[in-house]
Amino acid sequence: MGTLELLLTLPITAWQAIVGKFLASWIFLFLALFLTFPVVITVNYLGSPDNGVIFAGYVGSFLMAGAYLAISSMTSAMTRNQVVSFILSAVICLLLVLCGFPPVTNLLIRSDWAWLLNTVTAFSFMTHFEGFTKGVLDSRDVIFFLSVIGFSLFTTGVILRSHRAG
Repeated sequence: MGTLELLLTLPITAWQAIVGKFLASWIFLFLALFLTFPVVITVNYLGSPDNGVIFAGYVGSFLMAGAYLAISSMTSAMTRNQVVSFILSAVICLLLVLCGFPPVTNLLIRSDWAWLLNTVTAFSFMTHFEGFTKGVLDSRDVIFFLSVIGFSLFTTGVILRSHRAG
């Protein structure tokens, strides 16, 4: 649609555009998560839930949403078509979720490839999100999601530089 050409003519670097677009989207998602806060107030009024688990769930959801956004930004830079970008990012994110589900891990447990099981579950979003659902803010899980965000945004920059070079 010509937006890339317009963006590249602005007096900002490609990295500034990538980070600006990502942060704007991530702040929008933060606001969407924040607007679910009346549910927390209602649950606290009606009962006595563990607010630490709720807070950790919000932090985990915010980080996983950031990882999804960064992956979507990367696929958007890869393709010229928005529909292809959406399908590609949905497939990548689905694979990163599915590789931690029990049917997949049980299939790998039956095989003699323990190293493959460890590798597959290490890249699973659900494996790293599970601690947040239990109320645990583990630095390894936070670093995982931040690493996915950083790697995806770096890859987006590399792809845009290759487009700019021709």
